[in-house]
Amino acid sequence: MTTLPRSASVAHREGTGAKLFAPSAARNTAPIVALLSEVAPPGGRALEIASGTGQHIVALAAAIPQTEWFPSDIAEDRLASIAAYAAEARLANLHPATRLDACTVGWADRLGPFGMIHVINLLHLIPTDAARTVISEAAQALLPGGRLVLYGPFLRSGQATSPGDLSFDAQLRASDPAIGYKDDIWIETCLQGAGLLLEDVRKMPSNNLAFIATKDQR
Repeated sequence: MTTLPRSASVAHREGTGAKLFAPSAARNTAPIVALLSEVAPPGGRALEIASGTGQHIVALAAAIPQTEWFPSDIAEDRLASIAAYAAEARLANLHPATRLDACTVGWADRLGPFGMIHVINLLHLIPTDAARTVISEAAQALLPGGRLVLYGPFLRSGQATSPGDLSFDAQLRASDPAIGYKDDIWIETCLQGAGLLLEDVRKMPSNNLAFIATKDQR
């Protein structure tokens, strides 16, 4: 089972219930919703890998009602938080969260197919081999013509591009040398190796990037 570092999603409990609140998720929800509203295929099924607190998936389901949204996570407290947000939102197109370790081989056959899969702020928190598995399994779980969106902080040609990114990457690697920011060129190579066509790389707020890739329709 993959265990994420404590920095994976800094969140605190909302009241006495199961809901967790992550300030970082609150800050980046609007740009993520805007991006996925633009690139999500019309209708169909969308899987969110490592949904965390559930703040993103509820906002996405509300903003894009024509799509069926499927959250997932590995941590029990996150799964409980997703369920609490979903119960409060009462959205017909938001499905119960699935317990998923996306770093393991084989999950694509169990959960697919999807028209879109997105991964938000995960890849820098897991080892390189695990990140490669996430991408390859996601590619297998996509329908032909489906899209994979990877969002988060990345190195650019091997370099951190801000003091904050340099510090956070160093902090991650100090806690576990196997994790840390992935390089943008490495991501592009992994996407190509998984049979995906990189459509676009978007600059996002807080120095993040969004990679948008499509599965061959043949």
